[in-house]
Amino acid sequence: MIDTHSHPYLSEFDSDRDEIMLNAQRAGVRHIILPNVDVSTIQPMRELHGAYKELTSMALGLHPTEVNESWRDSLAMIEQEWNINQNDYIAVGEVGIDLYWDKTFADEQMQVFDIQVRKALDMDIPVIIHCRDGLDEVLEVLSGVDRSPKAVFHSFGGTADDVDKVRRVGDFYFGLNGVVTFKNSRLDDTIQEITLDRILLETDAPYLAPVPLRGKRNQPAYIQYTCAHIASVLEQPSAVIADKTTMNASLLFNLNLPLTNI
Repeated sequence: MIDTHSHPYLSEFDSDRDEIMLNAQRAGVRHIILPNVDVSTIQPMRELHGAYKELTSMALGLHPTEVNESWRDSLAMIEQEWNINQNDYIAVGEVGIDLYWDKTFADEQMQVFDIQVRKALDMDIPVIIHCRDGLDEVLEVLSGVDRSPKAVFHSFGGTADDVDKVRRVGDFYFGLNGVVTFKNSRLDDTIQEITLDRILLETDAPYLAPVPLRGKRNQPAYIQYTCAHIASVLEQPSAVIADKTTMNASLLFNLNLPLTNI
């Protein structure tokens, strides 16, 4: 399995980070993609990647909740990191629109997202999209560029109709995490609408731990529960889900990982 979205470099893992990374490998996690959370987390993310270069890859972007009065300064720092270490990153992300907590900077979020989508297109790398209460805005930005970027909708929690709405704009992937295991998520129909060809597994650790560990600190090893739930919904063996989503992630992020049992 590939955990396509995880943050084990955060302070929540300071006491047992090496154990967490070992747990992931024991659980069958073959690779972990690390997006930064904000400007301050770039360095700890890079330190973790430096310690686990074969197990991890990095993504870089300005998160929509970090778009505020000083967004230009923050974006300039992100751009400086691109200029210095461009070859170290496999994707732009996580970037997008988040209007759940605050709509004050909605227009600025769209502007920043547009800038970063165009960055990904220029570099020919995928976009990791954060979208919370902002699907129409995200799709407006994606519809406004010259060509559709390669992208995944991270932590997707929309309806089957939302999947259809997304597909009218582009042939994107959908990242599914522990939320799909929650009884009140009602995402089984969404999983079936997406189909296995466009599903990626993720944890978003330390957040959104799956059932039966809901409420605990999430970690990459717990991706196995999300995989098992998707397998149940699609009536496929977990090994098939693991192998197919590994192939999907390898194709989207251009990972050179050997594939088995596909």
